[in-house]
Amino acid sequence: MRIEVHGHGLEVTAALHDYVETRFKRVQRYLEQSDDIRVQLKLDKPRHCAEATVTRHGRSLHVDAVGDDMYAAIDLLTDKLERALVRAKEKQHDQARRNEGLARSGGFG
Repeated sequence: MRIEVHGHGLEVTAALHDYVETRFKRVQRYLEQSDDIRVQLKLDKPRHCAEATVTRHGRSLHVDAVGDDMYAAIDLLTDKLERALVRAKEKQHDQARRNEGLARSGGFG
């Protein structure tokens, strides 16, 4: 898992970068080593925005969050991303089970 942190209209300090990496360790269990995460932090006064785009298997998953401060936005972002990854994993699992059932029954006929 590779994390890129970028700032839009603000400087990404070492403290912010470390905080992002620490918070994203929580979602690491849903990701593979080859997955890339791009985190964009921006300040739209008075709102603090955090966005993440996860690229896995040629597909992108985008999540964004807004908070009163940047740390709150990052916390909310990781919560939303974790839920989205769980949903994506469940959807993939359900689809695989459905395909397995179709293969056993001999198709649609």
